[in-house]
Amino acid sequence: MNFWLMKSELDVYPYDRLVEDGGTHWDGVRNYQARNMMRDDMKIGDLVLFYHSNCKPPHVGGIARIKREGYPDHTSWDASSNYHDPKSTPENPRWFMVDLDPVTEVPPVSLPDMRVNPSLEGMLLLRKGQRLSVQPVEQTHFEAVLAMAGTTLDDVLKS
Repeated sequence: MNFWLMKSELDVYPYDRLVEDGGTHWDGVRNYQARNMMRDDMKIGDLVLFYHSNCKPPHVGGIARIKREGYPDHTSWDASSNYHDPKSTPENPRWFMVDLDPVTEVPPVSLPDMRVNPSLEGMLLLRKGQRLSVQPVEQTHFEAVLAMAGTTLDDVLKS
């Protein structure tokens, strides 16, 4: 099992909406490194820290699970979409997405609190200049964030 962090702006698609929708496809990623991870590395059952960005304070608000592995992002073919890319076609897709299911909401684990937790030293999210909306998380870091939220990986796996 791999572990990930995926960012969504709180006012665009919060964790509550993922729960309300019962899951979603994670479209609109337009960074090649993030695309490659979604296309090649994310597997069904992998766990995701659902991170609310562009809010004060940014925070992890829930845990999600990969439901469907990478497949072409159809929004790139839709000229009316904010994520349209005229160089992407159904025959030669440039962008990919995955499907997520909600697992459990967690009490917010804020970015400032994560920054001062020595167990999270080296976590990609905490590195200067790290802006990827999709990023891998080491299991030890994933478990440390869960501990900050008052839960464990075993509890999450039972959800």
